[in-house]
Amino acid sequence: MTQLIAGVETGGTKIVAAVARVDDPGRIIDEIEIPTTAPEEVGARLRAFLERHEGITHAGIAAFGPVDIDPNSPGFGSVTATPKPGWAGAPLADLVGGRPHTIVSDVTGAALGEHALGASSGILDSAYITIGTGVGVGALIGGRPFSDTAHPELGHIAMRRHPDDDFAGVCPFHGGDCVEGLAAGPAIAKRWGRPTRELGDLLERAVETEAHYLGQLIATVTYAYRPQRIVIGGGAMKIPGLLDAVREASVREIRGALGAEHPSNHPDTYLVPPGLGDRAGVIGALHLAAARAA
Repeated sequence: MTQLIAGVETGGTKIVAAVARVDDPGRIIDEIEIPTTAPEEVGARLRAFLERHEGITHAGIAAFGPVDIDPNSPGFGSVTATPKPGWAGAPLADLVGGRPHTIVSDVTGAALGEHALGASSGILDSAYITIGTGVGVGALIGGRPFSDTAHPELGHIAMRRHPDDDFAGVCPFHGGDCVEGLAAGPAIAKRWGRPTRELGDLLERAVETEAHYLGQLIATVTYAYRPQRIVIGGGAMKIPGLLDAVREASVREIRGALGAEHPSNHPDTYLVPPGLGDRAGVIGALHLAAARAA
């Protein structure tokens, strides 16, 4: 029997699951998308999908969080302080029917996917940032998650306010005192009163304000992990002109503080869009499963 693996990416609006051969994790055999409703409903549909495939020996789970990945913790394998209704404390093992599994954060999964087949392929130290429903950061050191017991939660770092921005923020914990509260997709839409794809005549101001905050986030990730490349994705990064503005803002923030030779001085190759688009997380989950099943 062919040895199979599963990859699961849980997101704020949808769950993506895929099956592949353990010796070829980048080639998806079958996949499914499930709306992120209650954990019980998601679990039932996901288990039914996996049961169609015999021989699944391991599952990789890239989960929205915060998620407890410390094997010595009483809450190991569960979502922790999330505003997503019904998901706080939800045991992720139930989603895959108790099969052997390994859990990382969703952005760590995306970082693994981009490292395996995408924009950071061949780069040992890299980071993945998503700017979408929330703000998340995944970091790899030597091609591996920087920790087996924890993951970054840099969406909640404090920000210096833009001088013209008095927006109250949307973070349920910090309001407008963190980057997620000020710069995630829902913050952009609420600040300007329009969806991110319909900014119209507000586009220039919106891009300048967003870049002010994301430039600070890039600097923090750069100082904390010293990556050789940062991949930045998520729905908000599809706003026209935003990537270039964030590149410029990151240079202004870092100011060459890590020396002339550091990659951050070359933002066009240091700060790049995903090579795998929205599939980075599930592909990373498959590669995680393949590594643990081997």
